[in-house]
Amino acid sequence: MHGAERKGGFGAVHQKMGTMSLTESLLEQSIVYRLWQAPFADQKFAPVLAHNNMSRINHVLDVGCGPGTNSRQFTHAKYLGIDINPSYIESARKSYKRDFVVADARTYQTAPGNSFDFILVNSFLHHIATSDVVDLLSHLRTLLTDDGFVHILEPVLPKGWPVARLVAHADRGKFVRPLQEWESIFTGIFDTRVLEPYPLKGAGITLWNMLYFKGSAPR
Repeated sequence: MHGAERKGGFGAVHQKMGTMSLTESLLEQSIVYRLWQAPFADQKFAPVLAHNNMSRINHVLDVGCGPGTNSRQFTHAKYLGIDINPSYIESARKSYKRDFVVADARTYQTAPGNSFDFILVNSFLHHIATSDVVDLLSHLRTLLTDDGFVHILEPVLPKGWPVARLVAHADRGKFVRPLQEWESIFTGIFDTRVLEPYPLKGAGITLWNMLYFKGSAPR
């Protein structure tokens, strides 16, 4: 989760700072988090750019927005980033001057008629249990416009390669899932438009694999 790890995904704080690992504690700091993500940010987002005409996006909801780095992709559109971590939201407001709100994504409500045609969930779901993932995505489905899409980017649990498994878990994610499990969750809630695995590389080798999913509310 971009915010603190939560019991059941969204409730009380699951781990207090005193019992967090060093990596977890450091990644709670927005500057450290940005440095950790920076080398991979463009690679992560590349499938979204490849499969969408970004100039046609009108209203974006960025779920688990962290310190706001995704907002740079949506300078032309109305944008709202939400995260449960107040320090991330404070940092995002200072750095990017966009609309950011401290909120629980599972229960966030918008004004009637104020839906989103682009909902982004970038590397967030592998921090929460499956029941919470289903609840969250089911709720986000109700926030889409009739012609809107959810866009999900998540790491895929690799088979057999210990180094890849270590990297995939290194950002505090305790629920990195195999491709088939992600697919089952997403297709049970949305109609599929794109389901595309892709590698994240460093120094010419694949460090771990990601999945891009684009879906719409069932008609």
